[in-house]
Amino acid sequence: MEPSRIKIGNIPALVWGEPSEKVYLCVHGKMSCKESAQGLAQIAAEKGFQTLSFDLPQHGERTHEPDRCDVWNGVRDLRLVGDYAFSHWQEVSLYACSLGAYFSLQAYPERTFRKSLFQSPILDMEHLIRQMFLWFNVTPERLEAEGEIDTPIDPLRWDYYQYVLQNPVRTWNVPTHILYGGRDDLQSLEVIRAFADRFGCQVTVAENSQHPFMEESDFPIVDRWLREYL
Repeated sequence: MEPSRIKIGNIPALVWGEPSEKVYLCVHGKMSCKESAQGLAQIAAEKGFQTLSFDLPQHGERTHEPDRCDVWNGVRDLRLVGDYAFSHWQEVSLYACSLGAYFSLQAYPERTFRKSLFQSPILDMEHLIRQMFLWFNVTPERLEAEGEIDTPIDPLRWDYYQYVLQNPVRTWNVPTHILYGGRDDLQSLEVIRAFADRFGCQVTVAENSQHPFMEESDFPIVDRWLREYL
């Protein structure tokens, strides 16, 4: 499948599939890019949907841009791309992976998506940051004093931590299906279940899968999940 290349503002994006009134807006996670939507786009096309994917800041064609891939820039870009999707298609659904799910929850609390699919979503960023405090022996007091501390995963930032504390997810009215790996170390199953119970989501747990779902045995799991719920 060969996508069409477009720009939404300055954001490189791809439109996959034959013309349709229905689209899936695809938000990738860290260390990924807009081209990673190909598998989703193929299944979506079989069901009559187009797919719109784009590069987050510091990813794909935007690797050398100065804007960081943080919640402020991510939400800004998601809102711009969301405006584009809702102005060009009659029916918009959402697929978001990992950090892309967290950005989506922050950017789209009032959007009327038909449904959303979250794969390995970061649903509680405070939980993840507190885990990083433990993993890397960082205290909130130290982070406040230093402002930013590098870690093997991502920099811990005091301003980011304060944003997270002040902006919990309060609204999510979209019918949502979640795929979660039982060996995911970034979000606990308790976090996933709590979100699902609060917002009426369905959860599929792949017991032996890790956060990235990139092992050979994971591919048919993701494929089946997409075909069932997309």
